[in-house]
Amino acid sequence: MNLDLYPDLVAAGGLAPVLERAASERAAHVTVVPESEGASVAPVSPPPVPFRRPLSVGLGAEKRLFLLRGRSLGVELVSGATADLRDVVRAAVAWGEGRSLGELHRLFPFLSSDERARAHERGPAAVVDLQWRLLREEAAGVRGFPGFALLVEAAYAEPRLRGLSVFSSHWTLGFSAGTSPSSGVEVAIVPAYDGRPYRVQESLHDGGLIGAAETAAEAVALAVAHLPAGLGPAVAGADDAL
Repeated sequence: MNLDLYPDLVAAGGLAPVLERAASERAAHVTVVPESEGASVAPVSPPPVPFRRPLSVGLGAEKRLFLLRGRSLGVELVSGATADLRDVVRAAVAWGEGRSLGELHRLFPFLSSDERARAHERGPAAVVDLQWRLLREEAAGVRGFPGFALLVEAAYAEPRLRGLSVFSSHWTLGFSAGTSPSSGVEVAIVPAYDGRPYRVQESLHDGGLIGAAETAAEAVALAVAHLPAGLGPAVAGADDAL
């Protein structure tokens, strides 16, 4: 903590007591929990909506700002910064009440959400649709690596894979039954390159070779055969903060 920026916090013994005082002045019933680099704030009445973690509050290092982050089911949905502690309390209550991301931005313009966060708010199907759109756009723009683009389109054409959460890491495609970053990989496919075949694996990197294939379609078929029966479509991921 920069002592010159936060003399009130130093005098009070930390961020949590100052937030509690700001909440009391507004007659806001909240729970404030001290954390190693700040605090978290959640409304007591009404109780917070399920799956929304308490709003996390940190401190700016270069200027006096309170940095806010709101997470749900392992995904950061909203973030922003304000110099007004009253706004911190108000935003924490509104976030905990379950206000939509659009409503939060209208009430508190300093709070924002990106396209991925808005998709998570709409549900797993919207997240998967966005992931596939961004992945296909990425593949279409890749030059000199036809194996990647062929793999992406072959996987998209397969309904069981198209319903799963998808991402790429070092060109390897990973498929998951959950949409949070902490969700495990069900199967992964490495594209063909430098004369090497497509490879289907149990994990993203150097993990449990299932088999090799000469074409993208064959690799996709092998990956689908490896999936557990009845898997998919993707669901919301677990809350990795619990």
